Amino acid sequence: MQPTATDAQYESAADLFALLAAPLRLKVVCQLLEGEKCVSELMEKVGTGQSTLSRHLSMLYRGGVLARRRHGAQVFYRIADPRVRALRRSVCPDGQGRPQRHVVTQNKENA
Repeated sequence: MQPTATDAQYESAADLFALLAAPLRLKVVCQLLEGEKCVSELMEKVGTGQSTLSRHLSMLYRGGVLARRRHGAQVFYRIADPRVRALRRSVCPDGQGRPQRHVVTQNKENA
């Protein structure tokens, strides 16, 4: 018999999925799965401006997905939630921050 998830576990997973639901936040997370990065490096890697990136980083930080540290004038972000690493194979399987393209094929007999 398989263990069943509690309502709290389902709520926690739904909260995580909600945080990761924006494509830009997924790009950020995929980049950070490769290792800690500063804001300017993330801006370059995900191709967005500082204000947009800061808003998304703030959401991920407040949600517990990311941790941050300050070194001088720079802020560095890293993955803090271990569940995010477990999702890596589905979201960023090539390790380059590019989501895998899932192709759905349909059997003519079942169509």
